[in-house]
Amino acid sequence: MRTQVAIIGAGPAGLLLSRLLERRGIDAVVLESRDRAYCERRQRAGMLEQGTVDVLRACGAADRLDREGLTHHGLELRFGGRGHRIALSELTGGKAVTIYAQTEIVKDLIALAPEGRIRFGAEVVEVDPVTPRVTYRENGRLHTLDCDLIAGCDGFHGVSRAAVRGSTVFEREYPYAWLGVLADVPPSTEELIYCHHERGFALHSLRSPQVSRLYLQVDPTDQPSDWPDERIWAELRTRFATTDGWTLKDGPIREKAVTPMRSFVTEPMRHERLFLAGDAAHIVPPTGAKGLNLAVSDVTALAGAIADGGLDGYSQSRLRQVWRAEHFSYWMTTLLHTDPTADAFARRLQLSHLEYVVSSAAASTTLAENYVGFAYDGR
Repeated sequence: MRTQVAIIGAGPAGLLLSRLLERRGIDAVVLESRDRAYCERRQRAGMLEQGTVDVLRACGAADRLDREGLTHHGLELRFGGRGHRIALSELTGGKAVTIYAQTEIVKDLIALAPEGRIRFGAEVVEVDPVTPRVTYRENGRLHTLDCDLIAGCDGFHGVSRAAVRGSTVFEREYPYAWLGVLADVPPSTEELIYCHHERGFALHSLRSPQVSRLYLQVDPTDQPSDWPDERIWAELRTRFATTDGWTLKDGPIREKAVTPMRSFVTEPMRHERLFLAGDAAHIVPPTGAKGLNLAVSDVTALAGAIADGGLDGYSQSRLRQVWRAEHFSYWMTTLLHTDPTADAFARRLQLSHLEYVVSSAAASTTLAENYVGFAYDGR
C-alpha cells in the first residue's frame, strides 16, 4: 500500500493531522495498534486553549464542542483557605479556555474520517525514516506502507520516538504524582480551582454539568487501591476547605488512576522523513494543561509545512513553543505543589510567590497569557 503521509497513532494528534491533510487534498493513512473502542474511551486531558478551539472549528470538527463545551473566562488559585480569581479573558484581550474532554475530540474526529483512512488494530513494528516506509502487523500478517513522509503521533511509548537517531533528551522527574478521579457528581465550581495546601496540591476540574474531574497530589508509589472513595473525598474536603465555608459535593467515583509527573523533550523533532508530534516529542506535567494543546499546535504546524513545503523549519519552530510550554508547566507545578523535601524557608518563599501572583496585575497577566495559549504561528 502507498500513501503520501503515514500517520502512526490515532490519538488526537494523529487524527487531527489526518483531518487537516484531508482538507488540503493530501492523502494519508492512520495506523493505530488499538481498536476503535479503546481509543474512544481512554480518559485524558480536557482543557482546550483558545487556539485549539479555533483549529477544530476551522477544520469542521467542532459542532459538538460548540454545543457541549464549557467556556471559562477565569480560574481560581486557592491557598491559605482563600480563593483568588485570575480573570483570564480580561487579561488576554478576550481569550478564553474551553472544557471538552479529549475522549470526545477523538470520537468527533473518528466520525469525520473517510472510510479506510484509519486502520485500527494495525501495530507498527518498524519505521524506516529514510525510504520512507512503515511496516505493521494486522490480523496476524505483516504489511508495508510506502509513503513520502511519516508523522509519529504515537506517544511517549510508541515506536516513532525510538526511530529518531542522534536525538538529545531533556527530562525531569517530580517527587509527586496525581491521583485523578472521574465522579458522577455535578461540579462544585463554575471555574477550575487550583489549590495549594500544606498536605498537597488539589485541582477541581469539570467534564460536564453532571460530571466532575478532580485531582490530588499523592506519592508516586501510591496505587489507586490505596485510595478508597471515602479517603479521596475526605482529603479533597480538607485541601479545598475555605474560611467562608465553601462546600464540596461528593458522589460515586467512576474511575481513578495515578499519573506520575515528568517533563520531557527530545530534540530534534525530525529525523530524515520522520516528524514527531505530541507526546512522542515532549511531555509536560499536567498542571499547566499544555499536553493536548501542544499536540494540536504541532500537527497544525506540520500540516501547514507539508502543504506549503516548509518542513525544514518544522522542528526548530516547534521547539520554541514547546520550551515555552515546558517552562510554564514547570512553573505552575512547582508553584502549587508541596515538595516533600522542602524546608520551612522554601515553603515560605512559595507562599510569598503565590501572594505576588494574585496581587500583581503583571504576574496575573503572565499566568493568564500562558494559560490561554499563544498564537500557533511558530513564535
